[in-house]
Amino acid sequence: MPFSKKSEEFLECERWWILAALMYVGGFFGGFTYSVRGGIFCNAQTANFVLLAMSLGNRDWAMVRYLLIPITAYTLGAVVSEWIAGSIKRFGLIRWDTLLLLIEIATVVVLGFIPDSAPFQISQIMVNVICSMQYNTFRQADGIPMATTFCTNHVRQVGVFFTKGIRHADPAHFKRSLFHAGMLALFTLGGVTSTITCNLFGGKGVWFAVIPLALAFCDLLYADLRTEKGEMQRKPRGH
Repeated sequence: MPFSKKSEEFLECERWWILAALMYVGGFFGGFTYSVRGGIFCNAQTANFVLLAMSLGNRDWAMVRYLLIPITAYTLGAVVSEWIAGSIKRFGLIRWDTLLLLIEIATVVVLGFIPDSAPFQISQIMVNVICSMQYNTFRQADGIPMATTFCTNHVRQVGVFFTKGIRHADPAHFKRSLFHAGMLALFTLGGVTSTITCNLFGGKGVWFAVIPLALAFCDLLYADLRTEKGEMQRKPRGH
């Protein structure tokens, strides 16, 4: 509980350890798609838009079509997560956040069964959709705005709060800077892990991502069924 004043201020799906696990998974997905699924990033789209712009400039229409697949899939993921979240909430059984992790686990299992010889677009679309859904769903950790599928904002926050710590001589700013540095380390560790496992096991290396996802899912499911059972209508901050 590094930054919240009271634990009850935040739902379990907003706790820093849940977002930390997903940060690791975000890095894992990036390493997976780049290493063994076509050499593009599916956990975020900035690099793909740069490649798209370069392809347009070079009149490489085949590459343009290729890049439009992950970009469109990522957009679809945001639409689906926004649409379904409201519907799930009306049932009042478990939160959308919890169900999403179960969907991610199932997706990862299926990804591992896809042959390495299959068209890369199959895996790319699946990863783009779930990464977009994850990014759109998990937005804060103990009140701190978060992005669990890419790093740019965390790099900026490390610099911002380190500077504020020096300027104001306030340990809280250094603590915040270290928080974002820790998230960057987890993202990097996820990429390292996926590179190693995919080099050893090919596409089946993605199954190692099930471990952090399953731990986070069990924690959220317990909260939904026990500790936060009466708070199904309560919105996570940032939504």
